[in-house]
Amino acid sequence: MGSKDPRIDAYIAKAAPFAQPILQRFRSLVHKACPDVQETIKWGMPSFEYKGPFCSMAAFKKHCVFGFWKAALLDESQKDSDAAAMNWGAPGRDPIPARIESDADLPSDATILRLIRKAAKLNDEGVKVPLQRKVRKPLPLPRDFAAAIAKSKTASKVFAEFSPSCKREYIEWITEAKREETRSNRIATAVEWIAEGKQRNWKYMKK
Repeated sequence: MGSKDPRIDAYIAKAAPFAQPILQRFRSLVHKACPDVQETIKWGMPSFEYKGPFCSMAAFKKHCVFGFWKAALLDESQKDSDAAAMNWGAPGRDPIPARIESDADLPSDATILRLIRKAAKLNDEGVKVPLQRKVRKPLPLPRDFAAAIAKSKTASKVFAEFSPSCKREYIEWITEAKREETRSNRIATAVEWIAEGKQRNWKYMKK
């Protein structure tokens, strides 16, 4: 069985008059589409959980926002434009505001119910949101470091075969040096280690 949280009642009661019917409507539809949903407050917003994070809503001075935790997957599974039209966000991560200022800005109940049920099905099936790793741009190779590496054929070959992250570790180590003497010493050490096929933090790697 689902549950209702009195804190959400209080949240809605304190919301601006225009927002109250919007929040009440969405809350009612969530319970209708997913009877076992559990209410709570997260990140200061009314949130709904069903076999894990599910969806949330919030009210501001002039608009309301709603969001599904697995919004990206919901959008991708859509063959129509329901999810896109709602501009669903992912509360607690990178919420995308859907400036809902009145009931007229919301799709039909049937559309909202369909989306809620699709989101519930994702949780039923244990579908996970894929992690999106940010790809960092390669750091430019400092001239003095490049010149030192070029003097050693072995170091040049090994460094060229290093992964971007391994190269970054050496470059950051060298460019973070405060003094020229320290920088020169690190470059010399780096070339020596690289020629031996060692990564920057080789001392701490498991053998």
